[in-house]
Amino acid sequence: MAKFIPLSTPVFDGEEKENILNAINAGKLATSGEFIEGFEEAIQQRHQGIHAAVMNSGTSAIHLALKLLGVGKGDEVLCQSLTFCATANPIAYLGASPVFVDSETETWNICPETLSNAINDRISRGKKPKAIIAVDLFGMPAKYDVLNQISKTYTIPLIEDSAEAMGSSLKGKLCGTFGEFGIFSFNGNKIITTGGGGALLSSNQERIEKAKYLSVQARENYKYYVHKEVGFNYRMNNMSAAIGLAQIGKLDYKIERRRTVYQNYVDLLKNIDGITFLDEPNGFYSNRWLSAILIDKIKTGFSNEELRLALLDQNIESRYLWKPLHTQPSFKESLFYSNGVSEDLFDKGLCLPSSEDLIISDQERIVKVIIGLRNK
Repeated sequence: MAKFIPLSTPVFDGEEKENILNAINAGKLATSGEFIEGFEEAIQQRHQGIHAAVMNSGTSAIHLALKLLGVGKGDEVLCQSLTFCATANPIAYLGASPVFVDSETETWNICPETLSNAINDRISRGKKPKAIIAVDLFGMPAKYDVLNQISKTYTIPLIEDSAEAMGSSLKGKLCGTFGEFGIFSFNGNKIITTGGGGALLSSNQERIEKAKYLSVQARENYKYYVHKEVGFNYRMNNMSAAIGLAQIGKLDYKIERRRTVYQNYVDLLKNIDGITFLDEPNGFYSNRWLSAILIDKIKTGFSNEELRLALLDQNIESRYLWKPLHTQPSFKESLFYSNGVSEDLFDKGLCLPSSEDLIISDQERIVKVIIGLRNK
């Protein structure tokens, strides 16, 4: 059997292990310790003027962002449909309803025009949405120049789900800093990882301090346990933060490697008619967390499913784009404002292996499968 090529895998160089041993030797394994504070400080240093609270997942961070914005039972939250379910699930946790909005073709992210139409329609029906969640899909920033203007015009706060886009930027401004809250994920396959974890970002320090308080079961600073409100077990542990602090120091290199992997695919596939990529619009900078292609099966002679199976047969992992949430059984009752883009992307798209340690010979092996399928 040929060597397995995973979709996206973390890379460690030894500093992570050293930090973990230091945490163990200090006896700080849970939700207190120097690595938690150090990791938050490192995030804040990269994102000037922003405060950060590290959590046990990006999902937890979204949940707290919505809660801090006052989202509750009966509210509606506008949400990008082309994304992982973790973007929308916290809306349901709070008893609110997601209202899904389609994408646009330049970034594959939430469509500003469709979003405006959705807001006007909901307001006309007496249901002004409580918040907007935009996503930076596969590392590509959404169109925040327009989205922030929409947010201000209708006084609806914007949450930026930048789970996949740490280090990406729009006109020099880093992702995670565009909305009233920003979200990162440090899951095992993300551009940096803590094994499992996330972060909540905001320019409002008071809100971040409240998030930290809620993330440790809303425990008061008393000599015994006192809780004045219901909290959550959401704080990142010191062991995970120890890994994160080692990883974030290498973020720029990791982005460089992922961008090189992406460019290699572009170069290797440039002569294959019917395969296209998600290009960077002017002023957009993507960390290229995952390299995704669109397949025009009329021109290529094969579909994304046929390519996925051909790669799998050669022990190569690939993955569909996110299945739009408005098509998921768990959200079958949810409203959706459509322009046809997200379902078309899902029907054509496939994510190719994108790990930072992916070598050129492995990429050539992947492309050989693609060329072989075309020539059948």
